[in-house]
Amino acid sequence: MVEIKVLKRPRSEAVVTQRKFFKKTARGKVIKVLRERYLRDDVACGIEGCRECDQGVLPASGDKNHPAFPNGHFILPDTNVFLSQMDLVESPLFNPPIILLQTVLEEVRHRSLPLYNRLKALTKADDKKIWIFYNEYRSETAIIREEGETPNDRNDRGIRKATAWYNEHIKLSRPPIRGQPTPQIPTVVLMTEDSDNRQKAEKAGIPASSVRKYVQSMKNSTQLLDLLSAEGSSEIEPTKAVAGRQSLYPEYLPTSTLLAGVKAGELHQGHFNANQYNYLEGSVHVPAFTKPVLLVGRENMNRAVDGDIVVVEVFEEKEWKAPGDEVVDQDSTLKNDDAEDSADEGDVEDHEVLVKESKFVETTEIRGHDKQPTGRIVGIIKRNWRAYVCHIDSTSLTSSNATSLSQQTVFATPVSRLLPRIRLRTRQAPSLIGQKILVTIDRWDVTSRYPEGHFVRSLGKVESKEAEQESLLLEFEVPYRPFGKAILDCLPELGDQWVVPPKSDSSPEWRDREDFRDLIICSIDPPNCQDIDDALHARPLPNGNIEAGVHIADVSHFVHADTPMDSEAASRGTTVYLVDKRIDMLPSLLGTNLCSLRPFVERLAFSAIWEMTPDAEIVNVRFTKSVIASKAAFTYEEAQIRKDDPHRQDELTQGIRLLNSLAQKLKAKRMAAGALNLASPEVKIQLDSSESSDPIDVEQKELRETNSLVEEFMLLANISVAKKIEETFPQTAVLRRHLPPPRTNFEKLQDILMKRKGMPLDVSSSGALAASLDQCVDINEPAFNTLVRIMATRCMLSAEYFCSGSVGKDTFGHYGLASPIYTHFTSPIRRYADVLAHRQLSAAIGYSPLHASLHSKQHVERVLDVVNRRHRMAQMAGRASVEFYVGLALKARGEREKKNSAEVIEEAFVIRTFRNGLGVFVSKLGIEGLVMFKKDMQFDAENYTITVGTTTLAVFDKVKVRIEVEKDRNTQRGRVKMSLVHPIDSADL
Repeated sequence: MVEIKVLKRPRSEAVVTQRKFFKKTARGKVIKVLRERYLRDDVACGIEGCRECDQGVLPASGDKNHPAFPNGHFILPDTNVFLSQMDLVESPLFNPPIILLQTVLEEVRHRSLPLYNRLKALTKADDKKIWIFYNEYRSETAIIREEGETPNDRNDRGIRKATAWYNEHIKLSRPPIRGQPTPQIPTVVLMTEDSDNRQKAEKAGIPASSVRKYVQSMKNSTQLLDLLSAEGSSEIEPTKAVAGRQSLYPEYLPTSTLLAGVKAGELHQGHFNANQYNYLEGSVHVPAFTKPVLLVGRENMNRAVDGDIVVVEVFEEKEWKAPGDEVVDQDSTLKNDDAEDSADEGDVEDHEVLVKESKFVETTEIRGHDKQPTGRIVGIIKRNWRAYVCHIDSTSLTSSNATSLSQQTVFATPVSRLLPRIRLRTRQAPSLIGQKILVTIDRWDVTSRYPEGHFVRSLGKVESKEAEQESLLLEFEVPYRPFGKAILDCLPELGDQWVVPPKSDSSPEWRDREDFRDLIICSIDPPNCQDIDDALHARPLPNGNIEAGVHIADVSHFVHADTPMDSEAASRGTTVYLVDKRIDMLPSLLGTNLCSLRPFVERLAFSAIWEMTPDAEIVNVRFTKSVIASKAAFTYEEAQIRKDDPHRQDELTQGIRLLNSLAQKLKAKRMAAGALNLASPEVKIQLDSSESSDPIDVEQKELRETNSLVEEFMLLANISVAKKIEETFPQTAVLRRHLPPPRTNFEKLQDILMKRKGMPLDVSSSGALAASLDQCVDINEPAFNTLVRIMATRCMLSAEYFCSGSVGKDTFGHYGLASPIYTHFTSPIRRYADVLAHRQLSAAIGYSPLHASLHSKQHVERVLDVVNRRHRMAQMAGRASVEFYVGLALKARGEREKKNSAEVIEEAFVIRTFRNGLGVFVSKLGIEGLVMFKKDMQFDAENYTITVGTTTLAVFDKVKVRIEVEKDRNTQRGRVKMSLVHPIDSADL
């Protein structure tokens, strides 16, 4: 890598780099602009031992392992190689020395920021040999765009010129010496997927090769050819019988037509959401309708993949329908589909599948209040394609190729049920059976029933702990790479020996900090908590009021803006908590040591201090940087026991009781203001204490008064900080909001409650909803109210971070908390949004200036978009981890209780009825599942009932289910399977 210091030359030497163009100003005046580049002739080539250049990292002889280049070679890829074949370039099996041109790097950055970030990471990887050559600044390789030349043609010409220069440069730097053998001159090969660029290069005598041709001659070609993207390679063989195929899907409208249609309100844009119960249905939420647009059938979903940003055309209202009421599983419907021939319209099996699918589509009804806008996808604005965790469907291997290493087409089944099967060409199919693998989608043609993709790498054997952990992280795009050297270099030099220095006016740590080391402060957290973000205190004041304080780890003291560690934290967005491990946002030295508010250790903090009346009325609040020394670290249970022990009268216990008294009053005020007391299933996995950490049982989490104590003061701190930073920075304050859900979200729950229980549900406001939920009580079933609250939670919108200047102030509010303003301040160790709030609060109280980036609304919006996405994915990863370990724990419990069976019997509630089954929720375990019936049942969609023989089951009915753990066809890991045992045994049906 080389740092460029541009030296100015006389203008007479820089004429070749001048560029004139005309620019129109905001007032309409046309001005002539002249841009100049000043070039130099000492930009290093990067090859070791070059007599002309003074530095290099590429081996002098290049790579001699390729049979086509016995004298050694370097590859110089053009832009399209990185845009389409990044998986190949990233592979540890692909290691030729690479010359990366500045032109190519910049073009990748403009075309795809995610790929640019991957490419930049590659340039720093220890196992890759990559040199960035600044061809735009070297006098012999810089070019200017010619009249009538497109930017793409200009860049291609510059890439060819740089390749030609490199080959000449190597020859000149190694002249023959009399009496010595003729030096072996390595070749610089232009690698390009553009056949036109390749032909022009060859015509000019420049060595050039396609990616496929180059890889075919490599030693590991069998594995490497599988990594080639079908979309990027111009030489990948066409799919079978392309010419004879009919289109299965409509062509997309041109982008200009899509954008014009959306602008005119004739078309609508939104995210495509696949249906987890029915692979033949999907939906798109669009602003124009309160209900999502329903898409029924493959043709109307038109090759969209979950998460794609799509444009939909909405049908006339007379064609609107209700969602299907049957579970339609692609595994059973498509089990006989042939991976090779699945796109041939004339294939008999394919025709049978189409007939079967059309039957499900035709049964979708135009039904009453469930009816919603219905339409079709007419274009894709942005694909959400990425590498997906899959496994090879063994039934898609042809019997003649079951052990062959010849190329064959097979199905890769994604772990996620929201994704379609992917057609994959591979030479490694037999060896990949029983493996978790990564597969990337390359394209989805109108003539193909399935998207086509390529193999990226194997994760390991299914059900192995390592493969399952990595696949879960990859499935939810959790960044889990180790922290790099540049990031670790940002940590304090003293490492874990760092301590708060003695109090001194000259110490930067003590500047403008208050000394709270004598305060009786403690922390209250879950068991085994290591990253302690927060601590609290309370004490009576002489005037009869109470001082309460929340003390938060001062992470921003260690994590400075615009540093590698800050960039990495912004990229990760949040710490991800799995059952058996934690993926940290910050290096553990900070998260579990220097920033963690451990007891009996002095720590830097950011404190919020309130003066309150005994009735929890706030007299005033102030914020200050501080130094604290926590006096104890309690679990919720330990704090509860201490609070309830009448023999305990020490200051620490009295402080906890004061906090609890205030928290109860704060909560009462919140609830009176309309805050919601919702619920979500929470369970605790008991892990084996041995090194294996295998799950041995599962139980519900017990919530205590002390849980609520901590929650109330964290909420109060977040609200108080939100007010302060929004008041100081009204355009860029980092806030969090929870928008009121559309009333239509509750229609089904309202209908179910009224028809099944005769209970009304008022959703006119959060307060009305809270009051209604309080009335949803079944005296014979204490768990019923919790169940209704869980179902109500699922009708809500998700909370999100936002920039205050980006939305109207009337939309700032947090619906669930009934607060007009809110932020996240209390967990900066594990949430990046909190770090930003700390920086803004620090500036708001005059402690430190605000970094320029936090004055930019666009920058804050961009960062919070990433943080919101990471937050959602972390939540889903955590839930998936719990689900996986619940399955393992139930399997262990079943094997203990009944030696040869991994089944458990538990009580459950019916929460949904289908034409062919039930959705049930097991509150004790916090899990839900499907009970499927093989025989036809009588289904009453209007009254949410299904009749089996003489027994009628309805939503909210209590049943007993048999819970077994079986290998899931999609995930290839243990999955909970449920069947009824009371009032009927579904195994007998």
